[in-house]
Amino acid sequence: MLSRVGRETIRRLGPPSLRAVAGTWRTEVIAGERWDEVVESGRPFVLLCWHEALLPVIWHHRHHGISAMISEAQDGEYLAGFVQSIGYDLIRGSSTRGASRVLRDAIRVLRAGRAVGLTPDGPRGPRRVFKPGAVAAAGMSGARVLAVHAEAEPCWRAGSWDRTVVPAPFARIRLAYGPWFAPTRAHSGREQAIFQGSQALEEAVRLATFPTGVATPIG
Repeated sequence: MLSRVGRETIRRLGPPSLRAVAGTWRTEVIAGERWDEVVESGRPFVLLCWHEALLPVIWHHRHHGISAMISEAQDGEYLAGFVQSIGYDLIRGSSTRGASRVLRDAIRVLRAGRAVGLTPDGPRGPRRVFKPGAVAAAGMSGARVLAVHAEAEPCWRAGSWDRTVVPAPFARIRLAYGPWFAPTRAHSGREQAIFQGSQALEEAVRLATFPTGVATPIG
């Protein structure tokens, strides 16, 4: 457990340090036409990624007017400062406390015509298990859903439940989009939408994976 002084130091120094490192990353975008189609449609959308890919995905989509859903847990506090510092609005919430409020906030943002970014397996996992909140919010607001994934080489892999990707300075990033889709409001379509979201993320992961295999971890 970090001391109060330690948490405050990370809160103050973490965002500028991470921005400095992220500014050295070199990103290759794959299937970028899918992003263009969704953005140029003018409709609100939900941008999905697995929790492990948050850092490179957040960095690449900075200053696009996206509201990011960030956990109210302690690790979310550290990420929130970085996310705000690069142009995101925040939707704060918890999967165990106030989940319905967070979903309502996401729907409100989407109905206002803006985009929301979230992780369907966050904030505590299980890793790569798709939860229904994303497709529920999209279906109730008439928004599209776009999946994205990113891998980095070289990178560190955190020892957390999600094996978070932390790209090294000057890392190569492969960022790929899956096919977008538009969930319906009908409850009967929820399972189909979850399946579509899982398949879209699976394709994004496949496209983002380096041709030589899994990105090389450091250490």
